[in-house]
Amino acid sequence: MAIIKPFTALRPQQQLSQQVASRPYDVLNSEEAKTEAAGNPFSFLHVTKSEIDLPAGIDIHSQEVYDKAKENLQQFIANGILFKEEKPSYYIYQLVMKGRSQTGLVCVSSVDDYFKNTIKKHEFTRPEKEKDRIEHMTTIRAQTGNVFLAYRDVETVNTIIHNWKYTYQPVYNFTATDGIQHAIWVVNDQSVIDDITSQFQVNVPFTYIADGHHRAASAAKVSKSLPDSNEAKYFLTTIFPASQLAILDYNRVVKDLNGLSASKFLGFLQDDFYITHSPEPVKPAQLHEFGLYLDHKWYILTARKGTWTDDPIGVLDVTILSNNILDKILDIKDQRTDKRIDFIGGIRGLKELEKRVDSDEMKAAFSLYPVTIDQLFTIADSGNVMPPKSTWFEPKLRDGLLTHLI
Repeated sequence: MAIIKPFTALRPQQQLSQQVASRPYDVLNSEEAKTEAAGNPFSFLHVTKSEIDLPAGIDIHSQEVYDKAKENLQQFIANGILFKEEKPSYYIYQLVMKGRSQTGLVCVSSVDDYFKNTIKKHEFTRPEKEKDRIEHMTTIRAQTGNVFLAYRDVETVNTIIHNWKYTYQPVYNFTATDGIQHAIWVVNDQSVIDDITSQFQVNVPFTYIADGHHRAASAAKVSKSLPDSNEAKYFLTTIFPASQLAILDYNRVVKDLNGLSASKFLGFLQDDFYITHSPEPVKPAQLHEFGLYLDHKWYILTARKGTWTDDPIGVLDVTILSNNILDKILDIKDQRTDKRIDFIGGIRGLKELEKRVDSDEMKAAFSLYPVTIDQLFTIADSGNVMPPKSTWFEPKLRDGLLTHLI
């Protein structure tokens, strides 16, 4: 069963919360981070993307960058921008995006649960990305990035969280520049804390990593390197009930057609797909339906029987696309390393696919039907992993509002 516990978060003064809160480190590059933090000395990007405070062109994985992150974090604490909670608490984190609300529980989850697979995974991790987070955590002695977990709804937990939200005022409540509303409540009543801890131990057999596989893997490895730290035996997580989550599409663009003309490529596609011309951009409406943007035209591709299998991985649209188009026709064997393919989160919309192709940077784009949360659970339960870049979760949790010191 899931082992979680409250923690004494490092968090910003209420009046500075919106200025401190920053987008996750892995959704923007160094230049974007520098632009976003410009004129804002309180931005947590000074900790998570500390290269913005060093000379341009510096190796972002150098020790100098991690040391600067440590210096900046300590400065935030010394200047009273951030303070440590007086007693271990749980936190309720609500995000509202385009009128849709989702509410999670911020806690620290057991590293042992990660190793025992009580916390289930659905993606492989890449060593170089793990190493970066390991160095960052070890140097600054803090977990700044939240791991986004999901679990099958437990009505008693939903009720506890609902009641607290509507009884107490949030300590933070603001709308970020992207229009997403962030609100956080502190749960500091010991009887409620004990009830939440017990509910997870009794009623939640597994949690599932939705977003943050590298952060989780890195935290688990850091715990091994800091055996004397009790706090390092747990890592920062926000846990959401499945019913509140939405997975967006994660689309693909390719640089070339593997030497084929557009007409020849469409001819090959007919072996495995029914092809229909579409007068408007294609956002697939159901499983096994795809959009193709090629030569300024949109097509609907409907997979023929025999292009998928009924096992948890084989039935996924990302697998159908990988096996029958990317590998079979375009000779893209490993999507994680092949430079001929790129991935675009559904949050950017279909216009972004058209833009990348119309600029001649890319030759074709594919829009996909999103993976469902039930498919994610089924795959994780079966011990399988999804193809790379299968899921895109929105909205994203902000860094800097709640940090776990180790």
